[in-house]
Amino acid sequence: MEFIRKLKEKAKVLKTEIIAIYLSMRDSRTPLLAKIMIFITISYAFSPIDLIPDFIPVLGYLDDLIILPLLIAISIRLIPGEVLEECRTKARQNIQVNKNAGIFATIIILLLWILILVALITKLT
Repeated sequence: MEFIRKLKEKAKVLKTEIIAIYLSMRDSRTPLLAKIMIFITISYAFSPIDLIPDFIPVLGYLDDLIILPLLIAISIRLIPGEVLEECRTKARQNIQVNKNAGIFATIIILLLWILILVALITKLT
């Protein structure tokens, strides 16, 4: 039971961080490079399609366990400290996030897969 409780706590912290960086993206004090990285992170986090599908044994979950936390960490490093703290406070107060991010994320991931497939097909022919 202790393990499950810890997982739930970590999931809650991760959700708060994602909302905080989303709010940071909308702040005018956040640099453009940070906004681009945050957009990529949010898109990946809310995407119903993973870069590596979950049905692939082991590798399917590695993207969720490695790629997403890595994207979040990079995004956080690019956000000015005072902006991030303000946004974390707002995130803890349950500010709602725009759910359209999932649609954009799906489009981005699908385009990425299409580009990979096109590159593979052109190499094979």
